[in-house]
Amino acid sequence: MAKKSTSRLPKRKGEYTFRGKTVAQLQEMSFEDFAELLPAQERRSIRRGLSDSQMGILQQFRDGKESVRTHYRNMIIFPEMIGKALEVYNGKEFVKIEEIMPEMIGHRFGEYSPTRNRVSHGSAGVGATRSSKFVPLK
Repeated sequence: MAKKSTSRLPKRKGEYTFRGKTVAQLQEMSFEDFAELLPAQERRSIRRGLSDSQMGILQQFRDGKESVRTHYRNMIIFPEMIGKALEVYNGKEFVKIEEIMPEMIGHRFGEYSPTRNRVSHGSAGVGATRSSKFVPLK
């Protein structure tokens, strides 16, 4: 059997790629070209256009602001945001994201700021179950 030859260069260890593109290639792309790489919902969101407030957040990242605070949980993470800090409101407080990593590209801000805490139930109290009715208190 003949081995298939591919024109792609082998991926170096530790180098992140998003749909076959390196981070540097993603940062050079236009919005429309980048949108073609995203899943359907995010692609549709970009094609419909970002709102003025979302463009304002994007402009803050482009201006080189260290940390951006926002209530917009539905904003998509773009390649130009990599390496910046972010604070996203979860309904009660701003949750700090120390650094936006390349693996976060294409996801939304709200995915990294959970609105509900994990529930950890304790043990049942006295009288909570049938068997604990007859347990002496001391």
